[in-house]
Amino acid sequence: MNTENPNITHTPVMQQYLRIKAEHPNTLLFYRMGDFYELFYDDANKAAKLLNITLTARGQSCGKPIPMAGVPFHAAESYLAKLIKLGESVAICEQIGDPATSKGPVDRQVMRIVTPGTVTDEALLEDRRDNLLVAIHNEQEIFGISWLDITSGRMHVLQVIGNEALQGELARLQPAELLISEDSPHIKQLKYIKGLRQRPPWEFTYDGAKKLLMHQFKTHDLAGFGCNNLPIAITAAGCLLQYVKDTQRTQLPHILGLSIEQREDAIILDAVSQRNLEITTNLSGGRENTLAAIYDHTATSMGSRLFSRWLKRPTRNHEIIIQRQEAITAILTAHNFTAIHKILRGIGDIERILARIALKSARPRDLAQLSQALELLPELHQQLNNLAASKIQNIKNAIRLFPEIANTLQQAIIENPPVTIRDGGVIAAGFDSELDMLRNLSTNATQYLYELEQREKQRTGISTLKVGYNRIHGYFIEISRGQSTQAPADYMRRQTLKNAERYITPELKEFEDKVLSSRSRALAREKFLYEELLELLCQNLSALQNTASAISKLDVINNLAERAATLNLIKPQFVENTGIDINGGRHPVIEQILTNSAPFVPNDITLNSTRRMLIITGPNMGGKSTYMRQTALIVILAHIGSFVPAASACIGPIDKIFTRIGASDDLASDRSTFMVEMTETANILNNATTKSLVLMDEIGRGTSTFDGLALAWACANHLACETRAMTLFATHYFELTHLPEIISDVANVHLDATEYEDTIVFLHKVHEGPASKSYGLQVAQLAGIPRHVIAIAKQKLLQLENQDKKTTKNIYPEENTAQTPQADIITSKEHNALQKLQAIDPNSLTPKDALETIYKLKQLLIP
Repeated sequence: MNTENPNITHTPVMQQYLRIKAEHPNTLLFYRMGDFYELFYDDANKAAKLLNITLTARGQSCGKPIPMAGVPFHAAESYLAKLIKLGESVAICEQIGDPATSKGPVDRQVMRIVTPGTVTDEALLEDRRDNLLVAIHNEQEIFGISWLDITSGRMHVLQVIGNEALQGELARLQPAELLISEDSPHIKQLKYIKGLRQRPPWEFTYDGAKKLLMHQFKTHDLAGFGCNNLPIAITAAGCLLQYVKDTQRTQLPHILGLSIEQREDAIILDAVSQRNLEITTNLSGGRENTLAAIYDHTATSMGSRLFSRWLKRPTRNHEIIIQRQEAITAILTAHNFTAIHKILRGIGDIERILARIALKSARPRDLAQLSQALELLPELHQQLNNLAASKIQNIKNAIRLFPEIANTLQQAIIENPPVTIRDGGVIAAGFDSELDMLRNLSTNATQYLYELEQREKQRTGISTLKVGYNRIHGYFIEISRGQSTQAPADYMRRQTLKNAERYITPELKEFEDKVLSSRSRALAREKFLYEELLELLCQNLSALQNTASAISKLDVINNLAERAATLNLIKPQFVENTGIDINGGRHPVIEQILTNSAPFVPNDITLNSTRRMLIITGPNMGGKSTYMRQTALIVILAHIGSFVPAASACIGPIDKIFTRIGASDDLASDRSTFMVEMTETANILNNATTKSLVLMDEIGRGTSTFDGLALAWACANHLACETRAMTLFATHYFELTHLPEIISDVANVHLDATEYEDTIVFLHKVHEGPASKSYGLQVAQLAGIPRHVIAIAKQKLLQLENQDKKTTKNIYPEENTAQTPQADIITSKEHNALQKLQAIDPNSLTPKDALETIYKLKQLLIP
């Protein structure tokens, strides 16, 4: 905050700055002064550090220089982009007065506030990623979520229960900016979001939100959007809309309604699963080697963004999936995806162009691109005419042709317009006669003066007559002193020289007025015509938006057809019975990044009502994690309508996908690796259902052997017997391979490997039954552990194995395994294991269940 002594006298310019800054205390203020945007005081210090620009000073305050930093007006976008990526917001304060006529400081006004979630400028956005403004409001454990993509006008609301559901949705949405009430108890846990904004509580009222939304959508109520039973989400939406109005300071005609999302309509992926499966973002935060990176070859940025939304929220609606499959099949049969792709590339990102048109911030090149897009639509229709799939025909019907608008834009905008309208040169010649005349006056003045001189010489018969111009007196007709008496009566004396007289005529005066003002008048006329074009487009905005949306869908469908042909994918089948049956499944990403020298090894998987859990064993690096992940990724691809990497695939109902694969310390929340692992496990045990797909990898690694084994056994037992989820359970605890002997729904599979000349060869092939050994020392040797260390490890391994046999006999010397175990024979290690189990979920494991779990473990541990 700027601390100012009210008694300090400032210059008028600084007084104006301080008044405007007081209205935007938490936002950087770009204060226009000539060719620069200047920042002062704390803003200057902050911007200098963030942007690595020079910090200078201006005048003094309280005996100290006033810090000042600035960025050139013409290069402001690059600096804004840096600030937006850092989560900062910037108020743009422009000069709205005329410096030539202002007696005091030039009038200035904040014209817009650029924030991470409301930015629309092309240079400030990632073209293939949604840029979302999100607001959340909660009442107890119910969270209302609303989000807006201002670059498209799409606005959504959703209500969820519980923090895990909230975190899952935020992981999916990845907000550029998040609004939350400053009195919310959840602010601390959301500090990791870079664009977190705390808003006053009075912006979160249901009645106020309802009025604001009805006014925006021009409706009498919100019943038509189906959100009467979502008051908490509507409250969040009201805050969000008010924030956008405050920052944009203009009408928002492209925000036309609300879309309601229901969690049960899609496969739910919690935040952990989205991260582990690397769907659109890899573990390092980039896009390389993700599912999206391999499968997204869309032609347009708006198609790419839609594809990402499909991947993050796979639909459970089989009717929608089958329609998409039919559309893909139609394009594959016609084999015209290349031709469609070429047309779509020429259309470009008209979705965001239309948003800028609605906000009256569209630039000339936006209109040129839209003009090109509209001219390509008839050709796109031609490509779709012979595709019989209903989905394709629905898309075609939604892609309207706009011949009149296309013709107007084609005539109005030059082929390669300048970046901005500021200096003119955007409107094509021949579009407007008045503009053409003004331009001709400015550019053809010399020719006109020559013609005027010839006419006046002929009319007056004065041979010394000349037509000239100077900056002080303007245009004139000059006659030598000797012939000045022959000047016609309509010649008015303008200037007397030693040897000549200068005159002006009504015609020349009129020409002078036109020429001297023609440039500014031409520019004003051009800006007027440009505004008229934007207004014409706004009148057709809804239809244009629907067309852009349909083109995006076509782009994704066409992309999936091309991927199906290129990557050798097959159409999956959907059934009503629980299960997943994949023959020859391949990992969608790893298959594509392997070299030809190491082809991917396909594998089968069968999960059904009598085979709900697979205990997966095998060596590290043997492919257990790949096998599990590929199953989940194939399921996700199938549920967006895509063909999948397999020989065949048959999939039953899936409601959620959970993964517990790998972990690391969460130092910010003071949680160890093991605590993170247990928290993720608890979420799965509490929320998985019989229709869920669960991937569990190496549960219990972060604690002692017996603790970890007890936890792994209990979790597997719970998932198999209580939850009955479809589960892939990878483990190095070979004791768990005895579970199929106790639970009929559990089966063993293993990844194959073989030893050759004191090393290990991974075969990556899945076989029925448990693995024979773990090959841990062989993998360590591959990693580069010195041979003498490996030799010592082998000796120690033999010693431990022999010692373990003796120890297990001594722990339970004369136990009658036929009796039900009692609490007094549980060891301290087992007691610790039980405490950890109950820390996961006190309700999921009763004392009796716990004792029976330990009892079964003892049976297995006694040779």
